[in-house]
Amino acid sequence: MSMENNTCLNKLEGKVAIITGGASGLGEATAHLFAKHGARAVVIADIQDELGKSVSVSIGSHRCTYIHCDVTDEVQVKSLVESTVETYGQLDIMFSNAGIVSKSNQTIVDLDMNHFDDLFAVNVHGMAACLKHAARSMVEKKVKGIIICTASVVGKFAMPQHTDYSVSKHAVIALMKSASKQLGQYGIRVNSVSPAVVATPLMCNMLGTEAAEVEKYAEPFTSLKGVVLKAEDIAEAVLFLASGESGFITGHDLAVDGGFTC
Repeated sequence: MSMENNTCLNKLEGKVAIITGGASGLGEATAHLFAKHGARAVVIADIQDELGKSVSVSIGSHRCTYIHCDVTDEVQVKSLVESTVETYGQLDIMFSNAGIVSKSNQTIVDLDMNHFDDLFAVNVHGMAACLKHAARSMVEKKVKGIIICTASVVGKFAMPQHTDYSVSKHAVIALMKSASKQLGQYGIRVNSVSPAVVATPLMCNMLGTEAAEVEKYAEPFTSLKGVVLKAEDIAEAVLFLASGESGFITGHDLAVDGGFTC
């Protein structure tokens, strides 16, 4: 391998990263990509223990570990960050990716408030806890770290259903922007990535269908034809935001949507 190509494959050389929701879908794809680009340690946090351990083994125990963490419990989030720092010395990248989708259509007139609260506990409360404790660690250790949140294209406009999910993603973008404004003084960059529909296990479960059908469902909403959005495409966007290539970008929501929001 040439030195030039080697550099291209080491965008995160020596970095320590946490990926919440890293056992499947976007988080899993990103974990593999981070390791490929030289991350010293990738810590996968999830509640899907068997899947998380399997991903960790597939990447290699020398650079990837799995920690059980329910982001709705701030104590577990704090412990996740502290154990990562204790083991590896510091935290450079937090990819706050854990999230769930609506359990029903969740229109305003039929809004199930218990489901609403359950979703917000993960998508908003959990996201805030991850940002809080990652930021505290980075400030304390004087690390000019990077925090990336998983938002969504539905965080930019109204939806005819899935009200709770849409509102939660609006909140994620607002949280990201607030954090970026407050943490810039420490050299910490905070951004988010907003995917269009990706056929992850989570999305397939919500729509009650197979990956191929989810991709077919999403196609009419994008400007790009003959191209299918994959989890790996989102991982590449996260890698960009986590690397030095985006060194002057903060407070930005990067839509990976094939023109969906146009």
